[in-house]
Amino acid sequence: MQKLTIKELELKADQIRQDIIKMLENAGSGHSAGSLGQADIFTALYFDVMKHDPKKPDWPERDILIQSNGHTVPVRYATMANAGYFDRKELMTLRKLGSRLQGHPERTKLPGLESTSGPLGCGLSQACGVALAMRMNKQLHRWVYVTVGDGELDEGNNWEAMMLASKYHLNNVVAIVDRNNIQIDGPTEVVMPLEDLKAKWEAFGWHVIEIDGNNIEAVIDACEMAHAIVEKPVCIIAHTVPGKGVDFMEYDFHWHGAPPNHEQAKIALKELRTLAGKIKSEAD
Repeated sequence: MQKLTIKELELKADQIRQDIIKMLENAGSGHSAGSLGQADIFTALYFDVMKHDPKKPDWPERDILIQSNGHTVPVRYATMANAGYFDRKELMTLRKLGSRLQGHPERTKLPGLESTSGPLGCGLSQACGVALAMRMNKQLHRWVYVTVGDGELDEGNNWEAMMLASKYHLNNVVAIVDRNNIQIDGPTEVVMPLEDLKAKWEAFGWHVIEIDGNNIEAVIDACEMAHAIVEKPVCIIAHTVPGKGVDFMEYDFHWHGAPPNHEQAKIALKELRTLAGKIKSEAD
């Protein structure tokens, strides 16, 4: 896939956010805040960082992306469609009976999905298993990326996986924590405080990089730096704005698991199409 400029990547992320709004409005259910907040991360991964081929989703040389925070799968579907894995029209089947685009990723439904997720806290363990298999097969040129929600770090399974990855020096694992500070019941620091999050990951033997997760260039740079760390696994704590790009959704935990209605979607799409009023949209 031809590399895009940062400006082109930013416009791609904006298109992905528009698709997310349309999908969720049409479905009448789903998770808005985290999906919108991670659009820059998924754009960076699919359009710059990862080795993959939309025409050959099972390409043996591909990098692996496991989405532990599977409730935010609309961002992955929208990114995959924009990358050429399937027609964007199919996005409107989200959460419909018989659709390949279920409310959580289902590996056997859609080529290009590497794991099934629903119960939170499992993705990092899956990533460690895949990374160990790659090492056994001497596939040292492949990477395993795993996106993890900050709220799901309440699950103890994550910390067991962190210890295992550190013990076996799984330097081909890159965990990207969506640090948006919300979960379904409220702010993470009220529900179950996580800070000092960087120190915790480091105490479990990981190299930690903290970035602005809504800065595509920062995401790309952090992934490149992760490839240079050879002695331990890498955690990228990506600070993101939940609901990014839609003013009335940003920072509001109530949008964690809620879709926009028709009027809200119209407002959101106008804001995204005009980049918060910075440009004139042809649709207006």
